[in-house]
Amino acid sequence: MSTHSTSGISDSSGTSGRAGRHKQHLTRRRVLGASALGVAATGAAVAGGTGLLSSASAAGFGYTDDGHDYVVTTGAALTFKVSKSTGDLTSLVYRGKEYEGYGGRHSHVESGLGTSTVTLKQTGGTILIKVVHGPITHWYAARSGQNNIYLWTNKADASFTATRYLVRVRPGIFPNTGSDAWNTAQDKVIEAGDVWRRSDGTTHSKHYSGKRTIDYDYVGFTTGKAGLWLVRSNHEKASGGPFYRSLLRHSNELGAGLYEILHYNEAQTEPERFGLQGPYVVACTDGEAPSAALFHANLDTSWVDGLGITGWVGAAGRGRVAGVGLKGMDPAYDYTVTFANTDAQYWTKAAPATGAFSCKGMLPGTYTLTVHKGELAVHTESVKVTAGGTASLHTITIAGDPSAARTVWRLGDWNGTPGEFKNAELMTYAHPSDARAAKWTGNVTIGSADAAKSFPAYMWQNVNDGILIYFRLTAAQAAAARTLRVGVTDAFANGRPRVTVNDWVSAVPSAPAQPSTRSLTTGSYRGNNHTFTFNVPSSAWRSDVSQYNVLKLNVVSGSTGETYLSPGTSFDCVDLLA
Repeated sequence: MSTHSTSGISDSSGTSGRAGRHKQHLTRRRVLGASALGVAATGAAVAGGTGLLSSASAAGFGYTDDGHDYVVTTGAALTFKVSKSTGDLTSLVYRGKEYEGYGGRHSHVESGLGTSTVTLKQTGGTILIKVVHGPITHWYAARSGQNNIYLWTNKADASFTATRYLVRVRPGIFPNTGSDAWNTAQDKVIEAGDVWRRSDGTTHSKHYSGKRTIDYDYVGFTTGKAGLWLVRSNHEKASGGPFYRSLLRHSNELGAGLYEILHYNEAQTEPERFGLQGPYVVACTDGEAPSAALFHANLDTSWVDGLGITGWVGAAGRGRVAGVGLKGMDPAYDYTVTFANTDAQYWTKAAPATGAFSCKGMLPGTYTLTVHKGELAVHTESVKVTAGGTASLHTITIAGDPSAARTVWRLGDWNGTPGEFKNAELMTYAHPSDARAAKWTGNVTIGSADAAKSFPAYMWQNVNDGILIYFRLTAAQAAAARTLRVGVTDAFANGRPRVTVNDWVSAVPSAPAQPSTRSLTTGSYRGNNHTFTFNVPSSAWRSDVSQYNVLKLNVVSGSTGETYLSPGTSFDCVDLLA
């Protein structure tokens, strides 16, 4: 055994060939131990939470090589091990208690990289472990006196179909509660091996986080006396933007897990990005939330600049965009400004009163700037970012909000979500068959007090196809042809709406591009927002103005499926233009 103290700079390496496993293509996992929801605590850290530096002495900071693992002692209350042959995190001991591993498996990139080349370097108060396996290079870093592990992952190509880091946690340590928690011995699998139904009719899955990326800074578990957290990175090379929903946490009697999902290839709305992602942070506390100083928006990363991490770009190599404000905002909604190109993505919230916005820490390049009302894109333009510079923008006038159009009637509102409709909120953390869901069937009358709440957020061919919307028109309104708009947020199996107005039947619309994977049953309504436009002739309307006109919505598709996996779609808004 060799021992290394905090003084000086030292290098050590453990080897194993890179060949073999990096060409594996990961399919949807049906491993009982993998699942995710429960996002514990979002936003700022709990007042009085632990800062970056522990009160414990850093005198013990250093590492040893036990022949199988590098054993790193942070000089605070945390000791961890990294396998010299695979790069797995094989031990995580905080205040003398082991937290890591379940089912004979450890914490790692993907489901484990397998044989890898693993090296270690200590530079003053930082220990850096590098793991190389084909197109993936991964790093762990410890800083003297901190109960944190900093992680980065660099993926060069698509030979792995997903990119994640999974912290596996021993069973029985933390409470097994939440929409992401289940019991394999008592609950019943109802879909794809990863959605479970409890005896009370509630549904649970690793997918049911109920959180968009923009909604959380960290996920984790706490007993009140001990906490284990994963603080997310800025996701600059992830895919899907601020409104993407994915695995965050899971728990069952066999173990628990925390996820940093960098690319999951499920419900994805844009191509995968490659390159360095991180840092994201595994943080141990005495029960409180992780320090806000670890959040990606606050984290000081100047100490990373000299470590030699491949693809790392420090603050000096980044730029900023600042906007004076937005004109034409609807005060009922939050506005988000996003920036995206093939290399990176960023986002920032606009000030409610003025729409002013600022986004810092951006890689140089030309980006598509998009203004979102809720989750609906209402303005786009191009902006160029330079290293060390600020791209200053004048007031942006929003001209693409479909809510600005005059209507005869409107069901819901244009905001890129099904939020006003029946069961919408529940669907971000439950299966559509959940006992808490209101019946998906039922017709709607325009003008009734609960019209939007009676309209289903989702429609499937084999569940609630053929919903009817009743409405009256005045003689003047019925005398003209009119445009009917049906906005959707996502679709499964190419499901899209076809409409019938009284005796008039529309043509079958073309299917827009949507994610090809499950979404409506895995906690996400987020796809590619699309508006179907139907030109209804005046001959379609009832000539007797005392009678209701009847609009029928059907889901059409060239595909088939059973119940909630039959072709379906989620709605944003339905309206008839004046």
